[in-house]
Amino acid sequence: MTGVLYPLKESPSQTAGPYVHIGLTPNFCGIEGVYETDLGTAMVSDKTKGERITLEGRVFDGGGNLVKDALVEIWQADADGIYHAKATPEFSGWGRAPADAETGLFRFDTVKPGRVPFPDSRLQAPHLNLWIVARGINLGLNTRIYFEDEAEANTADPVLARIEHRDRVATLIAKGGGGRYSHDIYLQGAQETIFFDI
Repeated sequence: MTGVLYPLKESPSQTAGPYVHIGLTPNFCGIEGVYETDLGTAMVSDKTKGERITLEGRVFDGGGNLVKDALVEIWQADADGIYHAKATPEFSGWGRAPADAETGLFRFDTVKPGRVPFPDSRLQAPHLNLWIVARGINLGLNTRIYFEDEAEANTADPVLARIEHRDRVATLIAKGGGGRYSHDIYLQGAQETIFFDI
């Protein structure tokens, strides 16, 4: 006798929030004693070589509303364009910043990265790699930030050159200079940031 088969239904997907902040930035959430400071808050020390920069930005949803529970991480090369396998006291190469619960602003204090070699020996423009999570985002989003004052390097960048819709390149360019940059990330809509499938 054949038994009755009951097909399994797909489990509902899970989002990254709101618990992502509790696990990744407990001090920010008011949970003390887990870490002395939240991991990723300090990327540089007084011994780090390179041009010091500050990057500030916000994350917006498809309706133009601030995503105040976003968490942003960056990975970057050092001032010489080298990615290090592990962090050193001088430079971590990695940072994590939660968006401010009131203003939605995230902030990184780091150094401007150098030009990283591409596999075919061309040089990439200075850039930061970003990972963004928030409530409602099922998989973290990956993107890059380039710098407005690196126009010549940006023109020669092999990754930017692959973007078919040239008018969208601007969604990856941070405004500013002199060590201070701002860049907003748009999850959807007319100004949607380019995200990378990696």
